[in-house]
Amino acid sequence: MEEMPKNYDPQTAEPELIKSWIDAGCYQRSKGVGDCTVVIPPPNVTGILHMGHAMDDTIQDTFIRYNRMRGRSTRWILGTDHAGIATQTKVDKKLKSEGISRLEMGREKFLDACWDWTHEYGGTIVSQIKRMGCSIDFDDEKFTMSPEFSRAVRKVFCDWYHDGLIYRGKRIVNWCPSCRTAISDDEAEYKDEHGHLWFLRYPLTEPVDDIEYVTVATTRPETMLGDTGIAVSPQDPEKQKLVGKTVMLPIVDREIPIFSDWHVDPKFGTGFVKVTPAHDPNDYAMGQTHDLPQINIFDETAHVVDGYGEFSGMDRDECREAVVKWFDEHGLLDHIEDLEHSVMHCYRCDTALEPWLSEQWFVAVDKLKERATEVVKDGEIKFHPERWTQTYLTWMDNLKDWCISRQLWWGHRIPVFYCEDCGWEDALMEDADVCPKCGGRHVHQDPDVLDTWFSSQLWTFATQGWPDHPEQMEGHHPTKVLVTARDIIALWVARMIMSSLYFTDEIPFHDVYIYATILAKDGSRMSKSKGNGVNPMDLMAKYGADAMRFNLLTLITNNQDVKFDANINKKTKELIDSPRTEQARSFVTKIWNASRFVQMNLAGYVPGAPKAETPEDAWMLSRLAKVVAESTRQLECYEFGDYARNIQSFFWNEVCDWYIELCKGRLLDGTPEEKLQVQRNLVFVLDASMRLLHPVMPFVTESVWDKLPASGLDDHSAKFLMVAKWPEPDEFAQFVNDRAEHDFDLAKRVVSAVRSTRARYRLSPKAELDVAVRSSAEDAAVLEAQRGFICSVGRVDQLALGHEQQKPEGSVTVADGTLEIFVALGGLVDLAAEAKRLKKELEKAEKDLSSVSRTLSNEGFVAKAAPAVIEKKRAQQAELTTTIEQLKGQIADFE
Repeated sequence: MEEMPKNYDPQTAEPELIKSWIDAGCYQRSKGVGDCTVVIPPPNVTGILHMGHAMDDTIQDTFIRYNRMRGRSTRWILGTDHAGIATQTKVDKKLKSEGISRLEMGREKFLDACWDWTHEYGGTIVSQIKRMGCSIDFDDEKFTMSPEFSRAVRKVFCDWYHDGLIYRGKRIVNWCPSCRTAISDDEAEYKDEHGHLWFLRYPLTEPVDDIEYVTVATTRPETMLGDTGIAVSPQDPEKQKLVGKTVMLPIVDREIPIFSDWHVDPKFGTGFVKVTPAHDPNDYAMGQTHDLPQINIFDETAHVVDGYGEFSGMDRDECREAVVKWFDEHGLLDHIEDLEHSVMHCYRCDTALEPWLSEQWFVAVDKLKERATEVVKDGEIKFHPERWTQTYLTWMDNLKDWCISRQLWWGHRIPVFYCEDCGWEDALMEDADVCPKCGGRHVHQDPDVLDTWFSSQLWTFATQGWPDHPEQMEGHHPTKVLVTARDIIALWVARMIMSSLYFTDEIPFHDVYIYATILAKDGSRMSKSKGNGVNPMDLMAKYGADAMRFNLLTLITNNQDVKFDANINKKTKELIDSPRTEQARSFVTKIWNASRFVQMNLAGYVPGAPKAETPEDAWMLSRLAKVVAESTRQLECYEFGDYARNIQSFFWNEVCDWYIELCKGRLLDGTPEEKLQVQRNLVFVLDASMRLLHPVMPFVTESVWDKLPASGLDDHSAKFLMVAKWPEPDEFAQFVNDRAEHDFDLAKRVVSAVRSTRARYRLSPKAELDVAVRSSAEDAAVLEAQRGFICSVGRVDQLALGHEQQKPEGSVTVADGTLEIFVALGGLVDLAAEAKRLKKELEKAEKDLSSVSRTLSNEGFVAKAAPAVIEKKRAQQAELTTTIEQLKGQIADFE
């Protein structure tokens, strides 16, 4: 048997294992009983791995590896998204740096440049996902712009168009003047900004009761050029006498009416609201109700169009400044107030969005959302955690028609064709250059492309042969689970459900798992601009993929947002360290060292079944059986964080710190029979543990398993651990022994109390101590049966047991559940000096607590301090409170 190296090097082992797994075909779809098909949320083709991807992919790989080991049919579908706006923006920027204009080169050549960019940079994130150890089928990669996928997208558009679900209309959209395209509400990002509220006077055409003008309050004075009305609230009786009157709009001399509408909040500003139907969604709605003209004052770059004199050609900011100046000069600027408000920004280029009236294509969702709501209400699709169900249902209740057109060149071009000669229009599966109605040749295709989410909504079925080869979906659709972020429940999850139900008559997936949002150490969003983003590739280079993956899984709790513990160099933006990932690497080392110790002590080993020869054997096998059942249930229920934390606690605390330590005596000094049996037990426990750990830590477990001999678990015939059998709870149930666990746990508690006391007072590990235990008669009998074990392992000289035991003089008390454990320190510790030292520590701790509590009770501090600072103070307060209680207990022991 080849001996395991002294040290484990993930930078060498991990790439070698990835190659071995792929070469052996382990990543390809597997056959089995029951299906586990998962589609990866397609990352942008030109993107790079970030912490959200790393979390998402770790969860998916953990689930896929687990199901593969359980013998289920597994298929993990890889693919990337063409990322319309993102890719076009990057290519446009590259061309501009070369002095090339997209408009001058033309659409076809620009698309060639986009394909070149995609081919050059498109594989980066895929290679990074591969480096993580994700066991995804890299030979079956999909792309949203491939010919097969493009055909599916076109069919969806044409079918919905002919079924009356897609239409073209002129509506208010969120327009990005930089990207020059519409952006959906769900893609817009709100940012709090410091702004102003301008109060502008609009003269009445005829005074009313000596009222010569009305004063409107607005955050956007520049849009007043497009005002076509003034609105007041019907709940504002003082202003009703002005309803029906008109004002003369300054600058443009446009007479506009005053009317009453429920959209108006009478408490906002002056209660008079300027209405610009072409530049505000609420104003648009009021304009529709009151038949107001819709005047678009901006072009696609948010510059004022011709016809507005000196203001024409100005951008939004210039126009705002000029309008305010004009009002001031003409005595019509009443006053200005400071205002904090939220402003929508483009999620790609961060430009402030412009509500803009334009002609766009829409999906009428009323015929789609009812069934998509019912499948979630009925439990056909379940959200995990369950609280996200209501988020989905609320969004569906308020769903508006979906704007699907984008004014880009890169993407799926809208397959609608027009005849300039006779006015014919239709959506076609094949391109047309001759009008089928009049035979004319002046036929052109719609210039816009589809929203990226339109194509990705087909992801679960268009990646599996639909529409031309639906037989490929059999047994793999609906997919098992979608793992994704909460941000795209509306953008993607809901639309996938609607489209899948419409075109396949099936739900797209049975479960939706929403993973935690990873925040920076200070609780803020990670971003490149802030320099607080953590690069997963840096983490893997420093700590290994196993450590990064394991740390990510342990972060998952019932709380949605998690803070990633990492220190970043503010100048270079490079990773300095990540303490929690360092701890995870320590766990990798622990796994390796414990396994190596066992492997080095297997001389004379012959495979055989495990047996409970000693109390610790019975305890260990029972604990293992329960952890097998617990881990299986947790992974079935998507409790990934609990699974990772529990399996670490079991292996580190119970297998390594207790069982392996307790087996050393039999390994070194036992009879040949005792040595062989303890070897079999250790190999069995180690084998099962590696299988349980493998889904989240595939590399180190595979490396260990490769060096293990066959155990009693199976014949070890699988070439790789990743395709070996999962420990099935039913097969381990035979080892469950609650009595053995209870009895051994009592002895453990006594030994632990002695060890902790020895450590607290810095006594030699070899110093033997006298111990008395006050307990029930039943527990005393159990402890008596394990007297030899307690005295040997705990280094106890005299052990007194029974319910009548009293606290000996010069001893300290450790209360542990039903046991009161008295550890005599005698002449080993100067009790008086120790009590004096502890009292000084107590005084300092109480003084520090008083200072922290005083700070937290200061309302001014709490109101102004950063959330991270307040949180740190509160943690300090809690820690000091605990320390004080512990010190008081220790002092009481000595008194």
